[in-house]
Amino acid sequence: MSASLDGKLVVAISSRALFDFEEENELFEQGDDRAYMALQLQRLDIPAKPGVAFSLVQKLLAFNQSPPTNNNQPVEVVILSRNDPVSGMRVFRSAQHYGLAIERGSFTRGQAPWRYLKPLHANLFLSTHLSDVRAALDAGVPAAQVYPRSVHASDAHPFEVRIAFDGDAVLFSDEAEQVYQSQGLQAFQQHETLKAALPLPDGPFKPLLFALQRLQNAGTPAMRIRTALVTARSAPAHERAIRTLMNWNIEVDEVMFLGGLPKGEFLREFEPDFFFDDQTGHIESAARHVPSGHVASGVRNNFI
Repeated sequence: MSASLDGKLVVAISSRALFDFEEENELFEQGDDRAYMALQLQRLDIPAKPGVAFSLVQKLLAFNQSPPTNNNQPVEVVILSRNDPVSGMRVFRSAQHYGLAIERGSFTRGQAPWRYLKPLHANLFLSTHLSDVRAALDAGVPAAQVYPRSVHASDAHPFEVRIAFDGDAVLFSDEAEQVYQSQGLQAFQQHETLKAALPLPDGPFKPLLFALQRLQNAGTPAMRIRTALVTARSAPAHERAIRTLMNWNIEVDEVMFLGGLPKGEFLREFEPDFFFDDQTGHIESAARHVPSGHVASGVRNNFI
């Protein structure tokens, strides 16, 4: 019987998002890929330090531990990297060192790897390369640009995967954001009040939220998922967001309507393993406190 990823939560992740390769990457950015490969080979037996998305991956893979059968492994993590195959050896050895059960990977030596997302049926793609993230989003795959200098996740919740999402242009479409950008706050509030009973169109990360809920409902006594919607919306524009989630039959554990307040300190208190937002300003605020990724979608990202 051939292998299959059907029905799994599939996370595709670049090596720099999973591990801290910032020192090595300095050589690569200088255009000296041979020196980069030589350094990675030299450090083959030295495990790379955990990167920004390490905690998220580690906890998601913990869902595979109960029950521990190969026929019921609900989560699959795949390395999808611009690294070369030699450096790929160090990535796999580092994963093995930390007990991360990662078996699959594609290493493209500088070429865009996002094209392999479709055959993987990926539910999420995390990369440090903005161009790959944009291409993945255009292909309909939830994707975010990881900020490598983000603060790493707290270890306060070892048995809980905590993920926080922005609303407009992330979970929801940017329909309302377009009104705000073109007509201002008052028009936005009026628009959302008038359409409070009408669900917002789907955003790029709705499929991931669905997949996380399926994983949570499948259940394991060892791990659970806790989600939060963290949005700049405020009353009266709050109602449409909540009613949209109700219409989708999706529950989130926490909702924060911040009315434009900086999100970073609120996220620090929630302590997510990862936070997704479409606005670079919010990501820069959040990255000082929690692992963060930029979702390059919607009207605010048309010219980035």
